[in-house]
Amino acid sequence: MSEDREAGDSPEETRSVDKLSVAALTALVAGSMVGAGVFSLPGRFAREAGVAGALIAWVIAGVGMLMLAFVFQMLAIREPKLDSGVFAYAKAGFGEYLGFFSGFGYWASACAGNTFYWVFIMSTLSGLGVRGLGGGDTVLAVAVSSVGLWGFFLLIRKGVQNATFINTIITIAKIVPIVIFVLLCIFVFKLHVFLQNWAGADYAGSLGEQIRGTMLVTVFVFLGVEGASVYSRHARSREDVGRTTVLGFLSVFAVFASVTIASYGIMPMADIAALPQPSMAGVLEHAVGPWGRWFVSIGLIVSVLGAYLAWSLMAAEVLSVMAESQDMPRFLARTNRNGVPENAVLLSSLLVQLLLVILLFASNALDLALDLTSALTLIPFFLAALFALKLVLSRNGGTEKNTGKNTLVPRDIMLAILACLYTAFLIFAAGLQFLLLSFVIYAPASILFVMTRREQGRTLFTAREFVILMVSLIGAAAGIVALATGFIQL
Repeated sequence: MSEDREAGDSPEETRSVDKLSVAALTALVAGSMVGAGVFSLPGRFAREAGVAGALIAWVIAGVGMLMLAFVFQMLAIREPKLDSGVFAYAKAGFGEYLGFFSGFGYWASACAGNTFYWVFIMSTLSGLGVRGLGGGDTVLAVAVSSVGLWGFFLLIRKGVQNATFINTIITIAKIVPIVIFVLLCIFVFKLHVFLQNWAGADYAGSLGEQIRGTMLVTVFVFLGVEGASVYSRHARSREDVGRTTVLGFLSVFAVFASVTIASYGIMPMADIAALPQPSMAGVLEHAVGPWGRWFVSIGLIVSVLGAYLAWSLMAAEVLSVMAESQDMPRFLARTNRNGVPENAVLLSSLLVQLLLVILLFASNALDLALDLTSALTLIPFFLAALFALKLVLSRNGGTEKNTGKNTLVPRDIMLAILACLYTAFLIFAAGLQFLLLSFVIYAPASILFVMTRREQGRTLFTAREFVILMVSLIGAAAGIVALATGFIQL
């Protein structure tokens, strides 16, 4: 999960990266896409898939996410006025209510991601010997996380912002352990262990089930792909835009796949699956000794704390931008004397706090937070891909009229179709349980939509919007029943 989702650059940063070379721009794009989720990859994959399943899963995720990255890049070029976030595409293509749902889901995903960060930190400290924190889901862990949560709230409320030196520290803290991990794993790689892990352990299902079981974690680590197009304006030429997107994405893809696959040559997958998170630390400890765990864990904690600040700012910005565009109640756009949208920051912090408490009752808090973060982004991503398809097909069968030329764009049509198919597959792979759980979170958000319409003196729901409301309420009701009956288990 990246800390730069939809994050724009400050004026100073924009000037400093203007007109970069292909190599420099590729590094910038790649750095923005590597997040803390990579530290959890060995364990998450080993619980679901063997080497063969993991390789196929990464190919599917790599191709699908690259198509999605190209779609966001295409939309940034074709519709530059839609610059208020992913939800703007859903609103432009399918109306205000679906646009609202898209924005709310994206915001809720950011809050779930911040919840994951706190659980991840607590689990990491537990692995270093701090007692009482368990897997980040004990009462003590939630209490410590809550102190950190509201401490950050006070800092942000006072106007603390991301700074270049903070981003530099974050980048070093996350990249150096990853590079060292891959190099050391290659050095101590055991071919016979790797081959034993090829088909998967006894607990792994069929190849199809193995692939499906890894899809949500691949979505999680690639969160931030939608922000890669932000840097396109700094390219020296339009040709460099596509080139840097591909090179940056492939670099990140190589890192994620290498961390996953190299681990299979160090330990039996059942042993990897049993490691506490961050599993990368456990694998490196097995390979080189105790210092490996400390090395990875310290880098992770520094990286995650910095990323948490960035994601907290981003979550609040999503709400405030939606309020400014009259898609959320006005109170969420109000700023304090420090220029901070205080109510948006408060609401974001309250949701993180609620999720931390809920995770006390989860069988695996870290996995639930990760999967929920991924699941909540699927609808916004699917609607953005669907809007791209609608856009290219509505222009004279795939011609771009903005240029004044009748330029055929079959490439754009193909990219949009593939992105739609991939995001639809992700919704299927997530399964009915996470779809219903998403409805449970989405449906109550309609209260904010009603508040917004009342402020504007407008009809609460059009006929079409009322149908969407009914679908969301039925889905939420089904989700609540599923939770009550045990069909959905946290």
